[in-house]
Amino acid sequence: MRSVSCIAITLIFSLALPARGETPLAKAFADAWQRQPATAALAERQRAVDARLGAASALTAAAPSLELGVRSDQFNRNRGALENDLGLVLPLWLPGERSGARAAAEAEGAALAGRTDSLRLQLAQLVRDAWWGWQAQQNEVALAADRLGAAQRLRDDVARRFAAGDLSRADLNQADGVLAQARAQQAEVEAAETLARYRLESLTGAPAAATGWQPEAVPAPAGETHPLLREWQGRSELARRNADLAHVQSRSNPELAVSTRRDRAASGEYADQTWALSLRIPFGDGPRHDARVATANAEAIEATVEFERLRERLAREADAVGRQVAAARQQLAAAEERARLARENRGYYEKSFRLGETDLPARLRIEAEAFEAERALGRARIALGQGISQLRQSLGLLPE
Repeated sequence: MRSVSCIAITLIFSLALPARGETPLAKAFADAWQRQPATAALAERQRAVDARLGAASALTAAAPSLELGVRSDQFNRNRGALENDLGLVLPLWLPGERSGARAAAEAEGAALAGRTDSLRLQLAQLVRDAWWGWQAQQNEVALAADRLGAAQRLRDDVARRFAAGDLSRADLNQADGVLAQARAQQAEVEAAETLARYRLESLTGAPAAATGWQPEAVPAPAGETHPLLREWQGRSELARRNADLAHVQSRSNPELAVSTRRDRAASGEYADQTWALSLRIPFGDGPRHDARVATANAEAIEATVEFERLRERLAREADAVGRQVAAARQQLAAAEERARLARENRGYYEKSFRLGETDLPARLRIEAEAFEAERALGRARIALGQGISQLRQSLGLLPE
């Protein structure tokens, strides 16, 4: 498998988690895969591959055919002359065609398996994007609820000080405005969360339940090939086998015919029966064969080059995503420290505000700073979880 930088490798080991059961993300992916059209058609595609492999293992290049013929003088002389012909035609394999067809059928089976794995990984990207988008909106809903609670507590504190004559009506109005703004923001983020949940449910076909989340486990890079590489490796091999087969199929298949004829010269005479063995050998296709070979060669070259370019691109992507996750971990550590300090300051200022030692503008500023710190912390956690998922995606690993 492609190599990644030392930073990415160190990161992968540092993020490795112990084995665990199926996570909600993994279940969402499993539900989404069962709804895919490719899943419904997979059994029939495999049946088609098995049928082609069986055809390539047959004794004849195509199904045998039966020839029947009747000749008589009923419509002219009408002397009772009659001939009956019965023959069996067997299409023969060209030299090397049978083994080439079998190799092409086997390559098609491998290409189908690679394409299935690639489709699963592409679906995993869609599910991951929808899942983490929903988690981000859930985080915003929780933050809005906290902000609404803080705004309500602030309004209650201001109302008590207003009743005691410490604050003015303008201060109370300002606190009411902050509370109204918090309610409006809560309604806004709840609408956004509903849309994000709909996007996820449109993939899974099942209601999305808020069960919490945890980052995916990222194991050390394994030696298996990336699903996208397996797909293009299968395509490349199939194209090469088809090109080899096209070289062999330089003409139509020869035909071996075994036939018998029973004829009678006139009514009342004895009928004679003869047997015949014939071989039909077509001429070469010439330019038509050259066109098929050139087309097959072009497809093989294109698939091989695409495979190499994809391998390079995936190696760079894994390295870049690994660095991004490392940066996300640093951002999370900083956000946790900022949130801790903001919570402490908010506690201090809440107490001093109730005691009349702090004015309303200072309290509002501290509340705003605390809210932004909590928002940054939640977003940093989501960003790290999403980054780990993207790292798994770049390594070709499915949700778990």
